[in-house]
Amino acid sequence: TIGLASFLARLEAQWLWTGNPMYRNLYRFWVKVFAVSFGLGVVSGIVMSYQLGTNWSRYSDFTGNVLGPLIQYEVITAFFLEAGFLGIMLFGWDRVGDRLHFVSTCMVAIGTLISAFWILSANSWMQTPAGFTIENGRAVATDWWQVIFNPSFPIRYAHMVLGCFLTTAFAVAGMSAWMILRARKEPAEKVAGARLSLSMALWFAVIFTPIQIFVGDTHGLAVLKLQPTKLAAIEANWDRQDNMPLLLFAIPNMEAEKNDFEIGIPRLGSFILTHDFSGVVPGLKDVPRDQRPPVWPVFYSFRIMVAIGMAMLGLSLWSLYLRWKGTLFSNRWFLNAAMLMTPSGFGAVLFGWFTAEIGRQPYIVYGQLRTADAHSPLTVNAVTTSLVAFLIAYAFIFGFGSYYLAKLLRKGPEPLEEAIRGGDVAQKP
Repeated sequence: TIGLASFLARLEAQWLWTGNPMYRNLYRFWVKVFAVSFGLGVVSGIVMSYQLGTNWSRYSDFTGNVLGPLIQYEVITAFFLEAGFLGIMLFGWDRVGDRLHFVSTCMVAIGTLISAFWILSANSWMQTPAGFTIENGRAVATDWWQVIFNPSFPIRYAHMVLGCFLTTAFAVAGMSAWMILRARKEPAEKVAGARLSLSMALWFAVIFTPIQIFVGDTHGLAVLKLQPTKLAAIEANWDRQDNMPLLLFAIPNMEAEKNDFEIGIPRLGSFILTHDFSGVVPGLKDVPRDQRPPVWPVFYSFRIMVAIGMAMLGLSLWSLYLRWKGTLFSNRWFLNAAMLMTPSGFGAVLFGWFTAEIGRQPYIVYGQLRTADAHSPLTVNAVTTSLVAFLIAYAFIFGFGSYYLAKLLRKGPEPLEEAIRGGDVAQKP
């Protein structure tokens, strides 16, 4: 929803700027997808509030004085902004002027970015805590500027927002490609909206995928400086060394403190991580065993995320070549590849979060509070029962949500002529 809200703002801005009713018609289609996704996001987010007080009471007790206000700031600055303008955005176009409706769309988009700001600030504080002291076993803020803009926050926020935007770009591109493939025998006018969505999404991907790779590299340098043990786990590097190879594949063995098998490119690891072929990279053996994260999930999650990023870059460059050839909308191989890449952004975001969260183990607040000391004194049966209940409830909720989204996508944007004839889309004077 973070990326899709901004995409909707762009569509409406294009309509106001050009007067082309195609943009408004696309807006009316994608806003339905946004509404369903937004609703599912709100429902799924409620779980976190409950689990902080039930499953993670010791964590809440330790961090409440610091993270409690950050969560509250997110509610009063972002959620209220989104909620206040969402109704106008979804249902008000026929009741308010075009400019006021555009302002409402922009406010919702800005609200999602503000929400991401506070959430990433809170999570980044857990990764690189700063601006606090511990009093009576609880963290107490001493400098809110350092708490909010903690050392890892700026680059993590940029990386996450770009990830959200690229998730939307590839989801829109893939869904649009599917609509084009489905209607290959139909007149071009029938899929004009899908073609425009595909083109816009791919232009965004072409520009911002390389930027995201650069930001990711900068983020890696920050992890090396701020969380060296996480970096060592990401690279499955056991001994501090220079001239470290870039491991493409490995089988880490935590008991033996080595990799049983590995395939790597000599010296390239040091160059990527330090920008120096002889740069020194920390090892897992630099810290005791009980301070090391699980290596397997961190090592593989990171590489899956990077592989997805390279696939995004490859598809983006392929789209540029096909534009030059004039076959972007007719190359069946490319359209199928774009369709297969529909969930790629979601995958990259998830595996990136796996890397970040598992990589800071055994700490829930890096260097301050262990995960094992943060959970509530609950029995296994109590936790299992609540988990199973949530799984069943969300399987039901997300099942129906996904079914409705699939129906929307099968139908696709309404043909422009029919939308104008039915009065849903009017020519802008």
